[in-house]
Amino acid sequence: MCVTARPMRRRQRWAGTLDSISPHALKKTAATAAAATYPPAERRRRLSPAALEVVNRKVGRAYSPVVITGLVRLADFVLIATVGILLYVGYVTRIDGFAWSYVAAIVMLAACAVVSFQAADLYHIQVFRCHIVQCLRLVSAWAFICLLFIGVSFFAKLGDSISRVWLSGFFMVGAAALVLQRMSLRALIRGWAHDGRLERRTIVVGADDNGEALIRVLDKQADSDLHILGVFDDRTDERALGTCAGRPQLGKVNDIVEFARRTRVDLVLFALPFSAETRILEMLKKLWVLPVDIRLSAHTNKLRFSPRAYSYLGEVPTLDVFDQPITDWDIVMKTAFDRIVGGLILILAAPVMALVALAIKLDSPGPVLFRQKRYGFNNERIDVFKFRSLHHHLADPTAARVVTKNDPRVTRVGRFIRKTSLDELPQLFNVVFKGNLSLVGPRPHAVQGRLENRLFDEAVDGYFARHRVKPGITGWAQINGWRGEVDSQEKIQKRVEFDLYYIENWTVLFDLYIVLKTPFALMKAENAY
Repeated sequence: MCVTARPMRRRQRWAGTLDSISPHALKKTAATAAAATYPPAERRRRLSPAALEVVNRKVGRAYSPVVITGLVRLADFVLIATVGILLYVGYVTRIDGFAWSYVAAIVMLAACAVVSFQAADLYHIQVFRCHIVQCLRLVSAWAFICLLFIGVSFFAKLGDSISRVWLSGFFMVGAAALVLQRMSLRALIRGWAHDGRLERRTIVVGADDNGEALIRVLDKQADSDLHILGVFDDRTDERALGTCAGRPQLGKVNDIVEFARRTRVDLVLFALPFSAETRILEMLKKLWVLPVDIRLSAHTNKLRFSPRAYSYLGEVPTLDVFDQPITDWDIVMKTAFDRIVGGLILILAAPVMALVALAIKLDSPGPVLFRQKRYGFNNERIDVFKFRSLHHHLADPTAARVVTKNDPRVTRVGRFIRKTSLDELPQLFNVVFKGNLSLVGPRPHAVQGRLENRLFDEAVDGYFARHRVKPGITGWAQINGWRGEVDSQEKIQKRVEFDLYYIENWTVLFDLYIVLKTPFALMKAENAY
């Protein structure tokens, strides 16, 4: 009796406890238990204290020197042309009337001035920082162009038709305007340099004598834009130094991927000799997924190639292994394409989006929009907007469960908008207003995206290489039929292959082609549930 009485009393106590728990609490407990079956959405490798100290320093986004110098050229041209035309309209036209030939001559003179400034080596970030040297060169080059203009007009026998008052005023006002512009530019450049926006944040692989020698050579170079954060090395013997030329060892090579995702890194520089080919290849297999430049230093190697085979960091020869995709003016063009074309599509799609929102509201209770965690550029976690297609109480913000055919979680309206991809339209807000998505790019998979109980990056080698650019609403893989449910190795493998092809072959015209092909690709909805 005693043996059977205890289990009965235990069952009665558990029954009473379950009766006292509310249905809401049971749902919450079940959701917690379900979430516990999956690993955390963000898996972070533990970094060393030295690396954490670097990571915790606030650093802004880098500004491209190529874009800055290009914009300064444009600003010089516009400034000179504007000064000349305003002086012409304000003085000459009141006396001699308006003539387009004057305006054409002013525009040509402005273009020649920019060419002269280029020849005078005035378009460099380091020159922008030097006030006196910059202004002397600038005024000298401007005076040369004005004298050249006078000489050409003299030999062309046009001297009588050109106002001397206008020309002298053009020279003096133009010189003053250029000097004031350069003073403002100098203040901007100094501010950006202070904030670290003009430096190339660099890490060195190889904490040995070669690494120390490389860092010392780079430190001696004047006007270098390199900021060496530290060194990484896998070795644990006496060859691995604790510090290299005053730079701390931040960790192992396996830590670089996590380190570069938590702080801005622009360049990975290998200080290992070419003879360590096997080690270098093993390291490159781990690092090529990062959106950074990767170089092999050749400063200590006895084997020499043709000078044209090298790129140079100051006087240090390097071999280019991987380049950061879509940089400098390409970023400007892609951003402009996203904002302009995305804005136009958003305006055209607004009536459709309004109808979809109304249908969702009438079909099932809950919000119209929801945010889902996705992987963005460089594996950063971003919030992506979508129309709600699941029942609200069955929401899955991390997409831990893939939506399958005839999934009971999907609403009636949700089934239609998922097949037609109308649920993706709110991502235009991410493109136009937040800027963390592009119109075209690798699709941002959910942070818990899985194939046969394996996360996507565990199922496909090099999966994270698709995050070297900003993800997009549509992409090369999608218009080629690789969209919808991922239920086989081939489907995720093909997506990665097409995404990597897109990254390596990107152009604005390629983006435009994909955008125009997307509506036709959406008509094939066999994989979308």
